[in-house]
Amino acid sequence: MHPACAMRSSLRANPVALAGHAASMACMSFQVFGLPVSRGVAIGRAVLMASSRVDVAHYFIDESQIASEIDRLRVARDAVATELGTLQRDMPAEAPAELSALLDVHLMLLHDESLTGATKHWIETRHYNAEWALSAQLEVLARQFDEMEDEYLRERKADLEQVVERLLRAMARGVSLSGLGTHVPRDFGGEDPLVLVVNDIAPADMLQFKRSVFTGFVTDVGGRTSHTAIVARSLDIPAVVGAREASHLIRQDDWLVIDGDAGIVVVNPSPIVLEEYRFRQRQDELERARLSRLRHTPAITLDGERIELLVNIEQPSDAVAALDAGAVGVGLFRSEFMFMNRAGELPGEDEQFEAYRAAVEAMKGLPVTIRTVDVGADKPLERMSMSELRHEHSLNPAMGLRAIRWSLSEPAMFRQQLRAILRASAYGNVRLLVPMLAHLGEIRLTMEALARAKQQLTDAHRPFGSIEVGAMIEVPAAALILPAFLRYFDFVSLGTNDLIQYTLAIDRSDEAVAHLYDPWHPAVLQLIATTIAKAREMNKGVSVCGEMAGDTDFTELLLAMGLRSFSMHPSQLASVKQLILRADTRRLAGEMHAILGSDDPAVTCSAVFAAPVGQAAYRAR
Repeated sequence: MHPACAMRSSLRANPVALAGHAASMACMSFQVFGLPVSRGVAIGRAVLMASSRVDVAHYFIDESQIASEIDRLRVARDAVATELGTLQRDMPAEAPAELSALLDVHLMLLHDESLTGATKHWIETRHYNAEWALSAQLEVLARQFDEMEDEYLRERKADLEQVVERLLRAMARGVSLSGLGTHVPRDFGGEDPLVLVVNDIAPADMLQFKRSVFTGFVTDVGGRTSHTAIVARSLDIPAVVGAREASHLIRQDDWLVIDGDAGIVVVNPSPIVLEEYRFRQRQDELERARLSRLRHTPAITLDGERIELLVNIEQPSDAVAALDAGAVGVGLFRSEFMFMNRAGELPGEDEQFEAYRAAVEAMKGLPVTIRTVDVGADKPLERMSMSELRHEHSLNPAMGLRAIRWSLSEPAMFRQQLRAILRASAYGNVRLLVPMLAHLGEIRLTMEALARAKQQLTDAHRPFGSIEVGAMIEVPAAALILPAFLRYFDFVSLGTNDLIQYTLAIDRSDEAVAHLYDPWHPAVLQLIATTIAKAREMNKGVSVCGEMAGDTDFTELLLAMGLRSFSMHPSQLASVKQLILRADTRRLAGEMHAILGSDDPAVTCSAVFAAPVGQAAYRAR
């Protein structure tokens, strides 16, 4: 046989070996474009997670679990080998010979070192759990199969995927090991930094990586104000969303640069480009250090207006970062994150009470505003009501049974949360915030539920304090009938993310229409300005807790509108405070008429305020 034919025949017999040859190809440098959602620069190795082919759990193990995870992989491999051997042995005599040959291929793939050996490497070096390590190696090999010119060999990718699925099923039904399913914080000192690349990731899953496991992340889908993007900003890590095919173009372990300012991902950058971005990283660090000096400086404008700078948090432990950032309270505690990643089990009253109390006590007497559970849309629960389950495929979830609508449909759950919040108010300054109200009937039902919760606590001789009650203004209908709302509430908080979404009929999580999501739209600005003015006129507290509050492009504009209370992520507080310290609210207010009357408020605002960021560039970012 001709040597070339012999080699090809050998490679046909062992397709994974050929896949290994593809790994030696030179890495090509290219760029992927998306939407910037969290500023800064991240540099690191790509970690691909949650492939569309295989959906597995992803978590880190500690050093002591490495041997047991490798053993889980070995046991699963032996079980699959036995399974395939039994299928081959019990095959009917009339079965085609090709079927037996196919099982031989699966057995060969199962024992090939390029699959199992490399999977062990992911476990040992990255501390991935066995399932994650296996799916990571599948990504590597599958892309190498895709590059093969030989059609027969390309088709063997399907066999590889079937073998991996068998292994994953075997591990799923295997022996339960201590630590399985936990999320162990990692110390990556001395190792290459990691960046996450994924089609999409739920906000609750992002919270599992809150201890700086990843220095940045990229998603195929999402918009600037999707909840995944919001959590990225709360983690204070650079991120790009809506990058379309990023998870298919980027390979496991590629070097990546995430430019969170421009919305660009540079894959396998050249040394010159890499050094340029490293220089930018150093400059960013110096700027952060400079701004950190403002942490405990009172936020007072040049003309003597005191501004309240609050923070948004997702967990009680976030209160520490809030105080470190110099916040004077919590303007938004997103309680829904306590309800997620619980396999359908909702937190009980006592569990919620302990969490709320921990946040209240950590804030040392400063106000803590707790929003009732806001689930639905892009924050679904594993357990929803039957009506939600029936309609999840036929209704737009952003318009469906979410936030207060869901709470009112689950009265026992709602009263349980209200009791937990009321009990926590005995330990500090607690305010209650109700999301997505649009109807006066919803307000009355909410107040009835609150009154009943108070009565239940009184009957049970459980103490609770006096709390202020506020409404989220995030539906245009609520903004338009605000005086009626303010008869029932002590304060209002503008949720600008949803207010923009519903005003412009834009799904803020859909990258296909993300370019139409425009906070500078004249209708949006007029609703915000009117809401602030009416609340102040009726002597009611008003704040903004949406993303506009932490965006320095809007700081002077909101001050001009009369806003005196901002709530944002702790990482954004210093840069907003810097602008406040330089602002003269009387001069800013004099420019409001021109801005609100403009056909292009972004350009007008940039011209009259001369903000350092430059608002007119907002849409291009």
